[in-house]
Amino acid sequence: MKNEITLQTRREFLRSTVLGSALSWTVPAFLADTFSALQSQAADSATQIVTGKDATILVVLQMAGGNDGLNTVVPYSSDFYHTARPRIGQTADKVLKLNGEIGFHGAMTGFKNLFDSGNLAVVQGVGYPNPNRSHFRSTEIWQTASDSDRIEKYGWLGRYFDNACAGADPTVGVVVGRQLPESFFAKRPTGICFDNPQNYRFLSPEHPKPGQTDMIEAAYEKLNETEMVSSDTDSGASIGSLPAGMPMQGGKAVDFIERTAMNAQLSSDEVRGIAARVQNQATYPNSGFANSLKLVAKLIGGGLPTRIYYVSQGGYDTHTNQIATQQRLLADLGDSLKAFVDDMKAQGNLQRVLVMTFSEFGRRVNENANGGTDHGAAAPMFIVGNKVKAGLLGRYPSLAPQDLFQGDIKYNVDFRQVYAGVLEGWLKTKSAPILGKHFEPLQVV
Repeated sequence: MKNEITLQTRREFLRSTVLGSALSWTVPAFLADTFSALQSQAADSATQIVTGKDATILVVLQMAGGNDGLNTVVPYSSDFYHTARPRIGQTADKVLKLNGEIGFHGAMTGFKNLFDSGNLAVVQGVGYPNPNRSHFRSTEIWQTASDSDRIEKYGWLGRYFDNACAGADPTVGVVVGRQLPESFFAKRPTGICFDNPQNYRFLSPEHPKPGQTDMIEAAYEKLNETEMVSSDTDSGASIGSLPAGMPMQGGKAVDFIERTAMNAQLSSDEVRGIAARVQNQATYPNSGFANSLKLVAKLIGGGLPTRIYYVSQGGYDTHTNQIATQQRLLADLGDSLKAFVDDMKAQGNLQRVLVMTFSEFGRRVNENANGGTDHGAAAPMFIVGNKVKAGLLGRYPSLAPQDLFQGDIKYNVDFRQVYAGVLEGWLKTKSAPILGKHFEPLQVV
């Protein structure tokens, strides 16, 4: 890689870096996706409108790995449950009872507090027809809201951005993590992805020398300065570097790149500024997952115009020694979300925020020989906020052997009914164009 970046003109910069591929760059995810989609986008599509600062906010929380729903919302009074799980089953004296039949895992004191205060809905028995037990395929189904026998190109949140957020600020969708989830895939790439606000900036893929990071950022800022005198050869060479077939709309392709780079720089500055300036107003657990929610709380408190936040908590693939692992994860989940709700209350923003959890599948009814559970099907979802239809939604699936399908409990609620309820009841948009067909919305708010 070159040790220095020499800029003569903006077009020369474009030709020698992003478009000409003379240098390799790591840039914010939404910008990288935007470059990859240039052939299908018009120049004017980069114009951003700041929206959403007073609108409702959805926080999507992925419980990655396939959470064991039966030991999360526990049917402690069921003989079928205790017969199927003689070693790992939660006994009646350990659960946090919700009624005379079911209760939360004993580690979920944070969730019990939210439930008792009317800030938590438990959607029971959520799944989909012909369930798939593959982590990858089932996650894909949940991320794209597809039927199990159909492959979708775009994610359900990406389709929401396409249908309802045209012209929005690039920070309309924020992923706290290292990889953009498939649910964000869209025709018009939207949203940003980062795991650390201080790393959400333009970086070289190699270890930068002292001062080099600032130099790289300055190079992108150079795109937005006043046009300098350049030769026709330079201008033509830059335009010639664009992919064939790109809609030019009067030769504005370079302007498209310039505005996109500017939007990336502005959102980078804004995110890092908010993270440094805003203080959390609640005490969170000491965990990576809690840190993700702390950051989301800061960005909400700082007025970032985001409609969708996406965070993940991993580790739920509990084939062995499930008791200790799930206890740790569920305690972190409940305590972190309780702290997040307290933070939102202190900010005065809880009325704007809804949290929805999902996991790619539940686990089998019977425990396995290794003190764990194997991949299953239906499981509960959780909806958190002060506008939720609090309590137990749907009905708990039967654990009677004759009611199971290949050792799995049968779903009672299609997960896309939950999505439809969130889209229509919370985000105030029609769900059928986003989900591909009509699903009866579950009333979650």
